Amino acid sequence: MDFDKIVQIAELAGDAILDIYNKSENIKVEHKSDKSPLTEADLAAHNLIVEELKKIDNTPIVSEEGNEGNPLTSDTCWLVDPLDGTKEFIKRNGMFTVNIALMSRKRNRWTPIFGVVHAPVSKTTWFGGTITPSERRGPGGTGLMMVNPSSPPQPIRLVASGTHRGEKDELFAKKLGHYDLVRMGSSLKACIVAEGSADLYPRFGPTSCWDIAAAHAIVSGAGGIVVGPSGKNLDYDLVENVLNPYFLVAADNRWTEDWVELQ
Repeated sequence: MDFDKIVQIAELAGDAILDIYNKSENIKVEHKSDKSPLTEADLAAHNLIVEELKKIDNTPIVSEEGNEGNPLTSDTCWLVDPLDGTKEFIKRNGMFTVNIALMSRKRNRWTPIFGVVHAPVSKTTWFGGTITPSERRGPGGTGLMMVNPSSPPQPIRLVASGTHRGEKDELFAKKLGHYDLVRMGSSLKACIVAEGSADLYPRFGPTSCWDIAAAHAIVSGAGGIVVGPSGKNLDYDLVENVLNPYFLVAADNRWTEDWVELQ
C-alpha cells in the first residue's frame, strides 16, 4: 500500500476544510436526523476523500456522510470521518481532524490496520497501524513515535474531551491518584497518547466507529492499546450498529483493571 498517498488525501481534505473555515462569513450549519451538526466543510471533505480513494481501487468506503459499495462483500474497507469534531469546527477552536482508516474484516467485526488523522489548523498528521509503524509529521516534530513508557513521570496525564465529562469520568480519574487533565477535542485525544504526550484517554460517552478507528490504528502502531468495556481489544461494527461501546485508549494495561471495574 502507498501510505503516503492516503496521507496526501487526508491533507487535501484538510485544505478543503480550511478554505471554508477561513471564510469571513458565518459557517452555515444544518442538522442531521440524529441532531448532529453538518456543514459544507463536512461534505466538501467527504466528496474529495471518496473521489480520491475510488481512484486507488474499488475497496468499499464507509463514511459518516455516506457509503460507497458494500463492506460485507470485501475483507477490507475504508472507514472515513471527513470532519471529526464538527462542533469544534463551528466554535473555530482548531481542534478538529480528518480521519481515514483501513479496516480488516473477520466475519461481521472489523479491526483498524492503518489510519491517518490530520489536523488542518496545526498542519500535523499522525499515521500508522499494525501494518506499518506510526509516525507524526508536523511543525511540532516529525518522525516515528511511541507511547509513553510504563514508568512515566508523575503526575499521570489524562486527556479528556473539552465538552463531554460525566460521573464515570470523575470516578475513573479518582482512581488514578495525582493526575494532570489535558482537555482536547476530536480524535486528537488518542493521537497525543500515541505520540507520548498523554498517558490515557477514557471515553464514557457516545461515539461512532469513524470517530476513533483511524486513531486506534495509530495508537496500535505506536505500541498502545484501545480496549472496550471488557478490557479486550476494541473492534467495530460498520454495518448494523456503528455506535461504539465505551473505550479506553492507553499507553499500556496499567489502568485496564480499574477501567473494567467501572463498567
